[in-house]
Amino acid sequence: MTKQTVLGRVTQLAKANINALLDQAEDPKEMLDQLIRDYTDNISDAEEAVAATIGNLRLLEQDQREDVDAANAWGAKALAASRRADEKRAAGSVAEADRFDNLAKVALQRQLQSEKEAQAAEPVIAAQTEVVEPLKAGLIQTKAKLAELSAKRDELADRATSAQAQTRMLDVVKSVNLLDPTSELSRFEGKVRREEARAMGKQELAASSLDAQFEQLESGGDEAEIEARFAALKARGQ
Repeated sequence: MTKQTVLGRVTQLAKANINALLDQAEDPKEMLDQLIRDYTDNISDAEEAVAATIGNLRLLEQDQREDVDAANAWGAKALAASRRADEKRAAGSVAEADRFDNLAKVALQRQLQSEKEAQAAEPVIAAQTEVVEPLKAGLIQTKAKLAELSAKRDELADRATSAQAQTRMLDVVKSVNLLDPTSELSRFEGKVRREEARAMGKQELAASSLDAQFEQLESGGDEAEIEARFAALKARGQ
């Protein structure tokens, strides 16, 4: 996976404007769930890519150290062979001296080759190092965004649940208002009052009838008194 591909995906995720996405979504909760799935999948892919990039960098560094060590080792062998050649030449063994000098040259050739390989790896290692560090930073940012998404999703779910509960409550209150049970109570109260008035009318009627009877009784008493006095008056005249 190239540097541009890996960095592009990680950077795009890290810079995602969650609030803007939510404003455009018809169902924010579903949008967040999808974003979380996308983030999780892309983070997993990015982690594998970053791990592979880091692994390649470490292999290059290891190979370079081996080339440097090999160059040093071949340099030491060239020096040892050259000294041995000098000893043989001083002892009059020209053939042996030439053989060790040839070995010294071979060692120097191997040293030069190892040094070139180590030098050739330096710009590659530097370039890979430039890739690895931004990738690590991008992954950290993306994981922080994932945590933010998860927290926002939970918060939104709680708010949605609360809003739904409030909506149901308002619907119940609205239905109660539409039914208006106080109107039923008012009609019942009117009926009770009419019954009370009817009872009061009957009581009043009964009381009027009773008063009339007492008036008649009292009226009959006066007549008896008058008759008694009239009889007494007649008696005195005789």
